[in-house]
Formats: sequence, structure tokens, C-alpha cells
Amino acid sequence: MSDTRRRVKVYTLNEDRQWDDRGTGHVSSTFVERLKGISLLVRAESDGSLLLESKISPNTAYQKQQDTLIVWSEADNYDLALSFQEKAGCDEIWEKICQVQGKDPALDITQDPIDESEEERFEEIPETSHLVELPPCELSRLEEIADLVTSVLSSPIRREKLALALMSEGYIKKLLGLFRVCEDLDNREGLHHLYEIVRGVLFLNKAALFEVMFSDDCIMDVVGCLEYDPALVQPKRHREFLTKTAKFKEVIPITDSELRQKIHQTYRVQYIQDIILPTPSVFEENFLSTLTSFIFFNKVEIVSMLQEDEKFLTEVFAQLTDEATEDSKRRELVNFVKEFCAFSQTLQPQNRDAFFKTLANLGILPALEIVMGMDDLQVRAAATDIFSYLVEFSPSMVREFVMQEPQQTDDDVLLINVVIKQMICDSDPELGGAVQLMGLLRTLIDPENMLASTNKTEKTEFLSFFYKYCMHVLTAPLLANTAHDKISKDLQEGSTKINPVCQDNFQTAQLLALILELLTFCVEHHTYHIKTYIMNKDLLRRVLVLMNSKHTFLALCALRFMRRIIGLKDEYYNRYIIKGNLFEPVINALLDNGTRYNLLNSATIELFEFIKVEDVKSLIAHIVDNFYKALESIEYVQTFKGLKGRYEQEKDRQSQRLNSEAVEKSRMEEDFADSYGKYMEAKKGAANGANGANNNGKAAVSPPASQAVIPNNSSASSVKTVALPATPVVKTAMVGLVDYPDDEDEEEEEEEEEEEEQSPRKRPRLSS
Repeated sequence: MSDTRRRVKVYTLNEDRQWDDRGTGHVSSTFVERLKGISLLVRAESDGSLLLESKISPNTAYQKQQDTLIVWSEADNYDLALSFQEKAGCDEIWEKICQVQGKDPALDITQDPIDESEEERFEEIPETSHLVELPPCELSRLEEIADLVTSVLSSPIRREKLALALMSEGYIKKLLGLFRVCEDLDNREGLHHLYEIVRGVLFLNKAALFEVMFSDDCIMDVVGCLEYDPALVQPKRHREFLTKTAKFKEVIPITDSELRQKIHQTYRVQYIQDIILPTPSVFEENFLSTLTSFIFFNKVEIVSMLQEDEKFLTEVFAQLTDEATEDSKRRELVNFVKEFCAFSQTLQPQNRDAFFKTLANLGILPALEIVMGMDDLQVRAAATDIFSYLVEFSPSMVREFVMQEPQQTDDDVLLINVVIKQMICDSDPELGGAVQLMGLLRTLIDPENMLASTNKTEKTEFLSFFYKYCMHVLTAPLLANTAHDKISKDLQEGSTKINPVCQDNFQTAQLLALILELLTFCVEHHTYHIKTYIMNKDLLRRVLVLMNSKHTFLALCALRFMRRIIGLKDEYYNRYIIKGNLFEPVINALLDNGTRYNLLNSATIELFEFIKVEDVKSLIAHIVDNFYKALESIEYVQTFKGLKGRYEQEKDRQSQRLNSEAVEKSRMEEDFADSYGKYMEAKKGAANGANGANNNGKAAVSPPASQAVIPNNSSASSVKTVALPATPVVKTAMVGLVDYPDDEDEEEEEEEEEEEEQSPRKRPRLSS
């Protein structure tokens, strides 16, 4: 069998019953020796890797849908689908499958999907052909038809045969003709039967039937049948909603009639699934899996067709960014782009990548700057949704755009600042939009998803940009509410002034809590930048003012911010806390909390417990020295006694260290004195030996001079006695004779050498 390649996309059905795109490639059917049979092979068009290798099993049920889809199950809960670019390719592979299984290619399914128990049950019935013999399509037989359709739903084989019968005889269009007759006659009983029939046909879960039922000629009649639920006193008005209330708006005229028809069909089928049909039970959840797939592939096709129409998208974004565009028109354009982005979630990753790059090239981000600043709440909400799609898909793309903005615009209209202001000015009492925007900001400033290359580091560049141009906008409400603890000062002075923005306003307190949550994230993930900002703005002091708020959740946010800072165990932060006496508001809040055993109490105790367990010595000493008297009465936990114990242990260690250093110092001084004394004695002895040698050499010369003063009548003994004191005299007289110019230099060099030998023993003294 020759290989025939066709371009396809490979899909697998995940646990959530959603189709996951596994890639695009070319399919062929060929004999695989390892699998011992004809197999379907799909090789990726990008690198030739094998995306799929599936043996065509004689017992596997293959199903052909929408002319370009082949769906089958390889194992329990593992469904596969091939989506062909061309109908001809789908037909050819379908013929190969049918040839291997010995089936008629005219059929849309190759096997009856039944299990052994089902087969055994039907083997007991001699004749099964009558189960698919449809009664004549007449008003008088509607009840019989409804009973037949309802009865086959529990049996896979009978569902399959009924579907074949409905298709072969054009039965669906005949039934819908009867619906129009019943409605004209106001035949409620017949209409109730038609509801059961149409609902049952949908639950047959056959794509071939869906193609007929959801065609332009039939879909509104199908919706009409589903209005007459027997359980309702009055029928629903779904057709009125679809034709009058739900209006299709072409923000830019769509010239492609096939695209327009596909959009209409997808909307109506989605309406049938989400609104008209009841939520399926656990036993019925797979009955509409083909309907879900039908909608999914329709959305993929719509996005692909729109993306390929460059003229259409160019016009959309041109009008979106044009200042002359009316607000109502811009609102429609924004809603269109939002739906467009929502549909794009059905694309495979590489196609979604190309989709968002196309939007970026067309100017989606500058357009968002404009629409997010509009007064229309619906427009801002839609723009926020679009922004969330962009951030979730590629934060780097958004960061790259915003870093280029300062070169072209003022700080006030930077995209991130627009987002921050939108968060701050959220009018929703529950701040739903602000919470969403805060999450997006966190994603943008998260270093974990920032890229690093050899030429530049996105993390360094973007964080520098953010702290330079945006951080002051984010912290503005916080700083405004905590300006030198203005409220308490006004109260102390008896002033009647009211702080213009009071943190005890619930909505403002919620906003400040969001800002603190973001700043706490910065403390955890931005080391240098946030530390510099906290020090320059004295930010922790301002945050701790909020410990006085009547809203406990806000006080807890302030405490959490300080806890993250202390958790870093950074001495730079510790010195800042000690110098500013920043434990005081925390301890005051603990004392003000009294005997209440609540979350604020537990969180504060945990803060001090952490300091004790981690043995942060500088903070322990500061707390005990300044606050222990106020805290010693808290005895239901051992935290503060433990801090005191740590403090005293450290003092004892320091005392012992000082004593040991003093002993070591005195010992070193004694050793040095002994060594120096021995050295000087040795040096003196050496000098005396040299002088004695010189005296012996000069004694032979001196007697004539000494004898001149001795009387002639003196004896030898008297000469010796007089001569003895001559030695010191000779020594004194010799000082000037032997005092050579270089003697002092030699002695200085010897002393310097002696000092160099002694210096390593002196260093501990310097450190002490």
C-alpha cells in the first residue's frame, strides 16, 4: 500500500473532556513491522518527529465527522482525533481504514461500540432489525417515534442503528416539517412528543446528525422543538431571543459568507448546549461529547479564518486606536477582540503564539491603554479581560512593550500605571476588578517568569524600570493614608481636621490590603530594589501605622509585611528596625488586643517566636532591653521568657568571651615581656663580649700612659689595685672611639626585625 500524506492536526481528549492539540503534521497509512499491521503515522511538519503511531485494529470503532475529522478510541478513556486540512485527504485515509476493517466507506462509523455483555444480550434476541424500523413520519405516530428514540438511549448498538436509519431516510427534515404543522395547529401533545424526539436524537451523539440538525435550514426548528418541554407550563421563547434579542454585530463587515455562517452556527449550537439542554447527569455526561467537539472545532476554524484575513484585523485595530472613533463603536470593537481572544484558547500552543504575536503587531497594547482609561465600566472590564489573556500568555511580551514606553510618553500614561490606577479606582465595593488586576501585576513583576539572555537580563531591566516609574503610583494610597500618623496627631492636638482618605473606610482598607499583599510579594522576590525603596521611603514605619486600624485583616496585612522582612534575617533590615524602634507599634497592638485569643494575637506571637527560634541576636537584645517589662506578664506562652533566656545566655557568652580575651591578652603580654627580656639580655651579653675583646687588645697600649702617673717607689700590688678601676674608665673613654656611623642603623634594623617577629602575636590584641 503506497503512502499518502495529508496535512492534519492530532488531538487527544483530556480528563476534562476537552481536546488537547498535540501538533500538526502529515499522515500516512503504511505497514509497520513492529506492530504487525497497517498503521496510521503522523510526522510533525516542523522536525519530522513522530506525533502518532496507531495500528488500525479490526475491532476499533473509527468515526468520520464533519467531512474532515476522524475520531476513535485506542484504550479506555483515551480518545484520538485527526483534523484534516482537506476533505480529500480525510476521505482517502477513511477509505484505507475501511479497507483494512472490510467496511463500506460510505458509512460514518466502522464498528458498533458495544461491550461483551451488550453482545450477549442481543444474541438472545433472534431478530434485531425491527429495532431500527422507523414508523412513518406522521402526526399520529409521533408518540410511537418518541418511545422508540427514548428506548434506544441505553443501548449503544441500537443508538447506532437508529442514527443510520434517521440519516438514510432523511427523517430529520420530515420531523421538523411535522413540528411546523403542530405549531400551526397548536397541537401541544404533538409538540411535547417532538421535544422528546429531538432531545433523544441529540443524545445519540452523532456528528452526521448534527450536520443536518445545525444547518441553516433546520437549526431554528430544532430550537423550536426544544422550547416545548412537557415539564413546563408555558414554552420557552428561545427563538425569539436568538432572532431578536441576540443580535449579531459586525463591527467590521465580514465579506466571507462561510465565515459568517460558521459564527452564527457556533453561537446557536453553544446556546443549545449551555441554555436549552439540561445539565447531563453522571450517567449522561458522555452523551454530548460529540456536541462539545463540534463546537470546539468550529471555534478553531473561526479563529483561523479571521487570523488569515489580515485586512479585517488591520481595520479592527485601526478603528480601535483612532481618536475619532465613537465610544459606542469602540465598545463593540473591544467586545469583539475579547471574544476573539476567548476563542483563541482552543488553538494549539504554537498557533496561539502566532495569534498573540499578530495582535501585538497590530497594536493591541497601545489600544488597551486607550480603552482602559475610558469611563465606560463595560469597556474597562472587557479591556481587563483582554489584558489578562495577554499577560497569562506572554508576560515578557507585555514587559517588553512597557519598557519602551518612557521614550515615547509621560509616566502618567504608561500602560502599567494605567493598570495600577484602574486597580486603585475600582468602584466595585468588593474590588473584584482590583483583585484581578493585582494578580496580573504580580505576574508581571514575578522574577520566576522573567527571561535571562547573554546580552541582557530582563529581570534587572524591568525591575529597575518598575521601581523608577511605577512603584510610587502603587504606594501612593498607602503613603497618603499613613502620612506621619496624621490621624493620631490630629486627635492629640484636638484638631477638627479629618484625614481626606481614612484607612478605616472598608473599601479603602481592602485596597490597602491588596497593595500590602503586592508589597509583601516584592519583599520575598525582589531583594535589592525593594530594600532600597523601603529604606528611602521609611516604608515599614508607614505600614505599621495600619496596626491601629479597626479592620483586623488590614492590621494582619501590615504585620505580615513586617514578618516577611524579618524572615529574610537580613542585618541591614534589622538595624533599620532597631534604629526606628519599629517593634513599638506591633507590641502596642498586642497589648491593646488584651486577652482576646484571636488571629492577631497568634500572628504576633509567631513573629516573636520566629525571632527566638532563629536566634536573631540583634533583635532579641533590642526587644528585651526595651520591651521586656511590658511583655513579661504574658505567660500563657513561653515565647517572651525564651527571648529573655536567649538574651541572658548571649550576655553570659559575651562575658565569658571578654574574660577569656582578657586572660589571653595578659598572657600574651607576659610572654612578650619574657621574650623581650631574654632577647635584651642576650643582646647585652653579646655586646659585652665584643667590648671585652676590644679592651684586651688595647690594654697593652695603655700602661705607659698609666705608669706616668705612678710614683717610682710604688709596688707591683699597688699597680694592680690602681689598674682595676681603669676598665670602666677605658669603657667610657672607648665610647667615642668605637661609635661608628653605621652602628645605630644596624641596631634599628635589628629592632625592626624583632618587631616583625613579634607582630603575629599582637593581632589578637588589635581585634580585642
